[in-house]
Amino acid sequence: MDAVAACDSVPSPGARPPQPARVLQLGRQPYAPVWHAMQRFTDNRDDTTADELWVVEHDPVFTLGQAGKDEHVLAPGDIPVLHVDRGGQVTYHGPGQIVVYPLLQLRRLGIGVRDYVCRIEQAIIDTLDEWNIGAERLDGAPGVYVGGAKVAALGIRVRRGCTFHGLAFNVAMDLEPFHRINPCGYEGLQVTSVVDLGGPSGMAAVTPVLLGHLARQFGLDLQPTTDLPDLTEAA
Repeated sequence: MDAVAACDSVPSPGARPPQPARVLQLGRQPYAPVWHAMQRFTDNRDDTTADELWVVEHDPVFTLGQAGKDEHVLAPGDIPVLHVDRGGQVTYHGPGQIVVYPLLQLRRLGIGVRDYVCRIEQAIIDTLDEWNIGAERLDGAPGVYVGGAKVAALGIRVRRGCTFHGLAFNVAMDLEPFHRINPCGYEGLQVTSVVDLGGPSGMAAVTPVLLGHLARQFGLDLQPTTDLPDLTEAA
């Protein structure tokens, strides 16, 4: 069964009561401290720990997944390259891109890893539809595409049934750095953004819509909080 067909078979969220999930707005942050904070959160959580969604905008960085090949980083220039513990190949994060890290316990939500990926993609597709932008999945290439150009990338990790890492959604960003890599390991893959597709240019307009669709896909009761994770890096 191909990826698109598999996602077509994913059932809608059930009738169970919504599960509480805290939403942390981190603002703009360097990548590494947030990555390491996600690891600590996942390692330290237990069955009583509430799920969280971290929303962040990163300083410019290229990240390579666990199986990432250096050959896909063509000319990074002054942008740092980090090898990280998510799936997937190389991608770029930078200002003007919404990054959401769902820190979810899949068993509590009653879904598997395949369903998890499909639901994230559907939330992004439904978000774009709010501005009459028709988006789709592509066989064997996780993420969301418009006219063959990638507008959102996925890179996930599941540890002890709990998710971290997540999605990167191009809203209104400088796309030039994507020309310095083979995005997600695909030579010549075109990349686009919401604003270039005729949608809004403001992160503030897109973020709540995306979070709303993620909440619907996962059956979450989102609870905004002013708490922030400890982003202090060990010496």
